[in-house]
Amino acid sequence: MRNKDQQGHSVPGLSVEVRNGDINQALRKFKKKVTEAGIIQEVRERQAYVKPSEKRAKEKAAGRARYLKKMSKRKRDLGY
Repeated sequence: MRNKDQQGHSVPGLSVEVRNGDINQALRKFKKKVTEAGIIQEVRERQAYVKPSEKRAKEKAAGRARYLKKMSKRKRDLGY
């Protein structure tokens, strides 16, 4: 759903409707929308420049961690 300004033109961005004055519910919905849109991740990535070699090293380390976690779970569950 697109936001509209006073003249009825579309305005880009996220919005959440506050119903019955329940700001906590609206805040939870807003946080969920922001997370799903990937805005927080993008802001973190743009805070500082990361060299391509550092990105590759970080991705490789993350993949290794996922693999080791999978292997430890397999060993725990199956015994090998």
